[in-house]
Amino acid sequence: MSEKIRVLLAKPGLDGHDRGVKVIARALRDAGMEVIYTGLRQTPELIVNAALQEDVEIIGLSILSGAHMTIFPRILELMKEKGMTDVTLFGGGIIPEDDIPRLKSAGVGEIFLPGTSTEDIIKYINQNIKPRE
Repeated sequence: MSEKIRVLLAKPGLDGHDRGVKVIARALRDAGMEVIYTGLRQTPELIVNAALQEDVEIIGLSILSGAHMTIFPRILELMKEKGMTDVTLFGGGIIPEDDIPRLKSAGVGEIFLPGTSTEDIIKYINQNIKPRE
């Protein structure tokens, strides 16, 4: 039996709205992925340490607070410091379209805006991430 893709989902910062990320978690699980949801109000350090401990292939952030231009770069920096060069970071939430190219050029794999179907997120992960042996 092949290994499952391991996904860590997190809500960084002070945002307390987690309905959307829970919908994504359920959809990814139903698509056969192993999902670890860290819960609300996570710091970048906690997110990266959890991803390292859980040996995930991909980290997904749900950000509604407007702090995306601070949080994504900080997580990418911590991932690099910890040698997590084979882990992809993606995200979604309330992120202005003008910021998406800058986030992607910084190293974020993909950004999903409100209204994106869960099928599109599943397709992105399945096409870009391979489970570890």
